[in-house]
Amino acid sequence: MKNFELKTNPEVELVFANYPEEVRKKMIGLRELILETAKELEGVTSLEETLKWGEPSYLTKHGSTLRMDWKAKTPNQYAMYFKCTSRLVETFRVVFENTFGFEGNRAIIFQMDDQIPKNELKECIKATLTYHKVKQLPTLGI
Repeated sequence: MKNFELKTNPEVELVFANYPEEVRKKMIGLRELILETAKELEGVTSLEETLKWGEPSYLTKHGSTLRMDWKAKTPNQYAMYFKCTSRLVETFRVVFENTFGFEGNRAIIFQMDDQIPKNELKECIKATLTYHKVKQLPTLGI
């Protein structure tokens, strides 16, 4: 197995700890999927886990920032956020139009009772973490 380094900001753990328990389980599930995907990606040897706008965020050398959060004002949903000026969400809408819910050009929205299609979401995570290498491809390599 390749060398892989996770650089984490300890404040991220506090954000996870402050989510309501049901939400925390969902958010940790997303985190685990992001880490699993990053470890599988050729050319990705490190992942930075930090906070951007107070939200858990993930960055790689050749990727676009991937954020995720739950907000008390919309208690029945949580989301993965993407750079709105990228082609990420517009491409996800085309490839996975009947698989995910979206918010504008910036997020994939999950309902608390959704069963997340992991393989499809991993494709979105993969495209995000390698965005600067795949942005010229018609469907970002998905």
